[in-house]
Amino acid sequence: MKIRNILMSAVTAFAAATGLVPCNAAVPDSVHAESLELHKSITRKVYEEGLNQGRFDVPYSEDFVGHGGRKTFTHADGMAEAKGWREAFPDLDITVDKQVAERDLVAVRWSARGTNTGDGNGIPATGRAVQITGTTLFRMADGRIAEEWTCADSLGLMKQLGLLAPPAAAPAAGGNAASSTP
Repeated sequence: MKIRNILMSAVTAFAAATGLVPCNAAVPDSVHAESLELHKSITRKVYEEGLNQGRFDVPYSEDFVGHGGRKTFTHADGMAEAKGWREAFPDLDITVDKQVAERDLVAVRWSARGTNTGDGNGIPATGRAVQITGTTLFRMADGRIAEEWTCADSLGLMKQLGLLAPPAAAPAAGGNAASSTP
């Protein structure tokens, strides 16, 4: 009886991981919980190993698509950008503040801090310390990151670095610039 239960658990776990669950088959909650915890641990590596330590061996799918703002990017583009952040902020430290996982999605709320002592991603070294927050939503497939959407406080970052142009002076009342004549 014990061997039968072990075999059934193994088959169920395999079926759940590969998406091959027969119609009307019940998958134990423990299998779902294990899968969600695996997804969370993989996405946590993006920050703890990749961005913090420069070790970029997180599993991504062959057909990965990233979404940032209005553009999409490939895995190679994403890795180049991640390395650019490490160059611009050699002491980069990102903390995973919160993770929530459901089905094939993992949402991560993160905080980043570092000192801009290098050049990277088009940002010149300013010597300024910064702190920003962001949120990334990952879609997992077969134990790999298949898709991501990231939203971060880019405006706050540029303000902290002093890289925003000052606002233009408002025109004087009556539409004329200030003059020296009374």
